[in-house]
Amino acid sequence: MEKSIGIGIIGLGMGQDLLYLNDDPESRFQVRGICSATASKVEAIAKERGIPFWTTEYEELIDRKDIDAIAVYSPDHLHAQQCMDALSADKHVVVTKPMVTALGDAIEITRLAERKNLKFLVGETCRWYTSFLDLRTLYNGGDLGKIILAEAHYVHEIKDFFTKTTWRLTAPQDFMYGGVCHPLDSLVWFLGDVDEVHCYASKGDLSAYPIEDNFILNLKFRSGVMARILGAYGVIQPSKPMMGLTIYGDRGTATATFEDFKPSQLTFVLDKFLQNEPATIDYPADMTGAYGQGDAVRRYMGHFENCIANDKFCLEDAREGTKTIAALSAAWESAKTGESVKVEYEI
Repeated sequence: MEKSIGIGIIGLGMGQDLLYLNDDPESRFQVRGICSATASKVEAIAKERGIPFWTTEYEELIDRKDIDAIAVYSPDHLHAQQCMDALSADKHVVVTKPMVTALGDAIEITRLAERKNLKFLVGETCRWYTSFLDLRTLYNGGDLGKIILAEAHYVHEIKDFFTKTTWRLTAPQDFMYGGVCHPLDSLVWFLGDVDEVHCYASKGDLSAYPIEDNFILNLKFRSGVMARILGAYGVIQPSKPMMGLTIYGDRGTATATFEDFKPSQLTFVLDKFLQNEPATIDYPADMTGAYGQGDAVRRYMGHFENCIANDKFCLEDAREGTKTIAALSAAWESAKTGESVKVEYEI
């Protein structure tokens, strides 16, 4: 397939996992430029992979006429400005989670992307894991019936990551946005807009991390469905799978799990089977690549390519992504005030 869509990558941590695009004969994407804060690193990668342009200044990447789309894989707190600058330069944008770390930025990005009629995709991997996709298939097929309630978790020890990605500690990374976004976005995917949220937040004190890193959320969606979330990072690594999503319906209950570099599962009980014994589907590890993104990233990049090439609607565009950011913003307000908070915003 002709390499007709030039893409530039900002951030060469997880962003390295997009370098497969140049070797993929089924993709129109061609990585034509890369950007990282460390000159020696970005230059070495560019030479090794035959990428014609590299820089430490993302504005230089955005300004290139041979680049049609920008992939934002920088530290969380840099996403907003880089996304807005790319859109302002008439580039399509894919951004890794979290979309941004402030509701006002999400609203501004949505307005800008829609005004310019550009494609914007939030690369939220949970919507593209095999087990989560098959849970969605059960739901779409009516096997679970009407949703009664739901729950999700994203739990893993974080302290060892600070030596690998020091910005998490020095910025510091906001784990409400950088962590809880995963389970919350998964629930938004099934249940839509959050109406109200109550949140408790605490600090695990297992490292020098300066702000809260453990969260419990109770949510009410506009549909009336209740849900709960556990997001814990200031903890010792638990034995259960890192991620999980459970949907309780009036015809069945199903749970999808995911774990870095390990097999995932979908477990379900359906009324139509006329028994309460769970059935389980096992999946091979869904994470590969330098930073473990693997197949989920390949799926959403294929979707992003299709949206650009064929003028299709992005499944998680800026407006959809803002639903999650708005709920996370309300959760922080609840944690600070001790009160339930309505999720209110206008685009």
